[in-house]
Amino acid sequence: MEGIEGAGKTTQVRMVSERLRARGIDVVATFEPGGTEIGKRIREILLDKSLQQMSPLTELLLYNAARVQHMVEVISIALDRHTVVITDRFTDSTLAYQCYGRGLQERLIMDIDKIATGGIRPDMTVLLDLPPNIGLGRNKDANKTDRFEVEPLAFHEKVRAGFLELANSEPARFKVINATADTAVVTEEIVAAIEERLQCR
Repeated sequence: MEGIEGAGKTTQVRMVSERLRARGIDVVATFEPGGTEIGKRIREILLDKSLQQMSPLTELLLYNAARVQHMVEVISIALDRHTVVITDRFTDSTLAYQCYGRGLQERLIMDIDKIATGGIRPDMTVLLDLPPNIGLGRNKDANKTDRFEVEPLAFHEKVRAGFLELANSEPARFKVINATADTAVVTEEIVAAIEERLQCR
């Protein structure tokens, strides 16, 4: 589950997971950065808005350190059990934020990602798309602020453009959904898309 700040990823991971479990599908719901105790501690550093001096390369390596632990403790174990894994952010977020947003080279990002993930890629990526001013407004209303949310609007515009470019480059993997729609409507769209994908496997 991918998207900019305030797109509703966390809500949709929870709601979609509940719907799939009700259909008898074994689901592990998780998130990045986090999903493990080590990952949660790295998350605290990454989102600390007092650390504006953080180098983009430091940021990239911290995200991937958290991802390694996430793979080892959660994702790989679930996949070995043939369990559906729904994660709030994964490699595409790193590309959108650190490549399109921060300007790091895509090749560098993907070389490090290959080490962190062993080359694992999502079977399906749901991109919850909406204008950044709406997403940031949602988070402001919820009193949510972190190191990324204090970035200028232009940064978030670049991240959104990055996500959309990634989706256009891999239309078979991505499902782009209008995240300005009602929450329940978005959930229905996602569940239908996942069920269709599972039936094809």
